[in-house]
Amino acid sequence: MVGALSAALLCTAGVTALPAAARTPDTPGPADTAHTTGTTPAPRLPDGLAKTPPMGFNNWNSTHCRAEFNEEMVKGIADLFIAKGLKDAGYQYVNLDDCWALPTRDGNGKLVPDPQRFPNGIKAVADYVHSKGLKFGIYTSAGIKTCNPAGFPGGLGHEKSDAQQFADWGVDYLKYDNCNNLGVDAKQRYRTMRDALKATGRPIVYSICEWGENKPWEWASDVGHLWRTTGDISDSWSSMLAIAKQNLPLAPYAGPGRWNDPDMLEVGNGGMTDTEYRSHFSLWSMMAAPLLIGSDLRKATPETFEILSNKDVIAIDQDALGKQATVLKSESGRWTLVRQLANGDRAVALFNETGQPQQISTTAKDVGLPQADGYRLRDLWQHRDTHTTGTISATVPAHGTTVYRVSADRRWADYPPAVETGTDRTPLVEAGTPADLRSTVRNLGGTPAKNLAVTLKAPQGWQIKATSPATARALPGGRTLTTSWRITAPAGAAPGTYDLPLTADYRSPRGERVTAALPGTAHVVVPPPSGTAYAAELPWLTAANGWGPVEKNTSVGESASGDGGPITIGGTGFARGLGVHAASEVSFYTGGRCSTFSAQVGIDDESGDKGSAGFEVWADGRRVAGTGTLTGADAAKAVSASVAGAQTVRLVVTDGGDGIDYDHADWGDAKFSC
Repeated sequence: MVGALSAALLCTAGVTALPAAARTPDTPGPADTAHTTGTTPAPRLPDGLAKTPPMGFNNWNSTHCRAEFNEEMVKGIADLFIAKGLKDAGYQYVNLDDCWALPTRDGNGKLVPDPQRFPNGIKAVADYVHSKGLKFGIYTSAGIKTCNPAGFPGGLGHEKSDAQQFADWGVDYLKYDNCNNLGVDAKQRYRTMRDALKATGRPIVYSICEWGENKPWEWASDVGHLWRTTGDISDSWSSMLAIAKQNLPLAPYAGPGRWNDPDMLEVGNGGMTDTEYRSHFSLWSMMAAPLLIGSDLRKATPETFEILSNKDVIAIDQDALGKQATVLKSESGRWTLVRQLANGDRAVALFNETGQPQQISTTAKDVGLPQADGYRLRDLWQHRDTHTTGTISATVPAHGTTVYRVSADRRWADYPPAVETGTDRTPLVEAGTPADLRSTVRNLGGTPAKNLAVTLKAPQGWQIKATSPATARALPGGRTLTTSWRITAPAGAAPGTYDLPLTADYRSPRGERVTAALPGTAHVVVPPPSGTAYAAELPWLTAANGWGPVEKNTSVGESASGDGGPITIGGTGFARGLGVHAASEVSFYTGGRCSTFSAQVGIDDESGDKGSAGFEVWADGRRVAGTGTLTGADAAKAVSASVAGAQTVRLVVTDGGDGIDYDHADWGDAKFSC
């Protein structure tokens, strides 16, 4: 069985090609977060552990079972916690995942550390970690074997012995997985280990990792300190997004000592942009999720350390009240999340899941703050304080998140007025041909923004001209400066994405200089050729996939590029087309030059008769064709749509509603008539 088609949900991904965002629900809106657990708080373990979500490191996402996972690496991570300020930022736990043990127990039934990986034993590593003022964690499974195909010994039937062995080694954290459990009731399996850990007398944080299969949020608050709510995460935007959507509606179940766990962080592993990693870190912190670093810190970039050590955002995750954020609003990929904080402040995340900049707004009243003349607005990624008279708003870059800490502050006028910078679109520029863009700067405060100057900066060789005023001596509160721009990329500019940042420089009434920036982009595009233009032969503007990369003229296959097979749907093969995996979106520039799009679509035969997905064609933001849900048992279905006059066309594949396992979907013979 191809790994990416497996229906298994592995907490430690022994099957490396599992689509980690399995069982993705529809996007939750405000109604999805309205359920409650009643007025009586859920019981929790009376040990005082995990009063805030655990923070630390786990090796699995970056090393799996490779030889580099060893004693030297673990000690090196502990050293980096100190050297890079991560301990100071709040990170405590240095945790091992699977593959630390030999495949068999000794003659006394005890676990045996792998002498190649850990020649001095586990206790020596734990002692080293403790010597740095840090804590140490370990992994096993609530089954007879762990999740790795090599089959390392699990804890089922050995709970008392294993728990005591962990305690003797100095373990502070146990991740307890769900593989090879022989069908034993989940509550029984996890309670048995809870009792065994308690009997040792050592305080050990207990992480239940059964992937949300048995809804642990409903029963595990007095069993463990945290519980996985989803399948495994992978290092992709679609996986991270799908898991966040699964975890968001579970806010009522979280609190001090009992946390929803949407899996470890992927920040720094290379599969997402820094903007997307900031969104990942922001969402996990808003959701009061455990922050377990999953990248190899020995290879991490300065940008990765900057994201992971953002104390302003970490303070939201670690807030003593322990309330997980709820969804205030979710509309067309624009999300507003709100989290109540212990001192009465609100954390507000404006999250843009779309591929274009979006304006997202709310108000101090709507997020639950009392009526006031003004509010302090702290941007937690810019580390800057401004004020607003009530509007909380930002133009958020594609896949970006703006996080504010908002408070009613009598001294609000001491801070500069907040301004919102935005553009009306991401410009699509044909080389040598002028394109137009409009920017806006809006003063959200109650005092004027003085000596305002707006700048649009393009790459070297480009021409940028403001065709309307880009300056103002003073922009009063509530007013907007709109500027029109003409942009020309030089002839011969290569197709692709180019930085096009917008900045607004101004001074507060007290003379403080402020720069508000919007990181924008422009796409240099090439019009499609006349006649028949096959989608696989055209450059795409954007491409997002639920598993692995989008493939040209092959199926998706596994997680690597180019590892798919011939496109076949219902026994019919197609020499040309796009191989994708739900949820997926691929967009193309058509420049008003194409009249129709057509394709033969369906689930690739490598999925067997499993899998389900829907296929949609969108032209300039309007859906022009859709198939409904198709399954692996269906033959290829013809899709044809008019795209006349459209500047862009998006090919969208949606999950059929049963999770994304087996959802290898094909756009066979996909082509435009231009």
